Amino acid sequence: MSIRYIGQKLAQQIDEELMSSAGAFSLDQLMELAGLSCAQALGKSYPPKTHKKVLVCCGPGNQGGDGLVAARHLHHFHYTPTLYYPKPGKKEIYQRLLKQCTNLDIPVLSTLDEFHSALKANDVVMDAIFGFSFEPPVRAPFDRILDALAESKTPIVSVDMPSGWNVEKGRQELFTQPDDQGKSRPVKTIDPEVLVSLTVPKEGAKEFKGKHWLGGRFVSDSLDKKYDLNIPDYPGFDEVVELSPGNSKL
Repeated sequence: MSIRYIGQKLAQQIDEELMSSAGAFSLDQLMELAGLSCAQALGKSYPPKTHKKVLVCCGPGNQGGDGLVAARHLHHFHYTPTLYYPKPGKKEIYQRLLKQCTNLDIPVLSTLDEFHSALKANDVVMDAIFGFSFEPPVRAPFDRILDALAESKTPIVSVDMPSGWNVEKGRQELFTQPDDQGKSRPVKTIDPEVLVSLTVPKEGAKEFKGKHWLGGRFVSDSLDKKYDLNIPDYPGFDEVVELSPGNSKL
């Protein structure tokens, strides 16, 4: 039976249930498991022997937190990660996750010039910029970041949804926030080679054509049954399972 792809409302509801008194998970736990899944999916897609240097691009929210966790695990998986974190999240959880990375001497970049140089110097990019709750327009500096990622030949691994995609409609046209004269410009849309859906794949990912992983081995059997999710079996001790293209249930 095919796995179900879900919309934004149900995705938020499942997250809330996981962190409710019934689900009993903390945000820290879910972020740790999600980040570990992303690191493992990248490792299965791009081994360190061929893609040792990883640029992890993090946004200011929970998506960026997943990226911070992934960077730490990638270090322990014998990659050489570099963080690009232009707008660090202000919550204490993000500060702790960042500290865990700097304790490992993982470089942290913040400027666009540093980002452009790192994009050329690394073997693969992890896109942990925008989560499934993202709504355009794209604000600076992320407009320039998405443009550069879209133009780069460096392979991209996106976390949960490719940054800039609509969680339910998929790939979409993007524009910058209007300036003082009310003018905006188009922003390029990225097309990653690899996608790591978290918890349950989202409807907007059904048109994704690359290597697609499901990560987050923490959905209970009762939650799976309640929402008719049809989560596939994870192989062995893995935190990720590969999904077949087009293997979806409405």
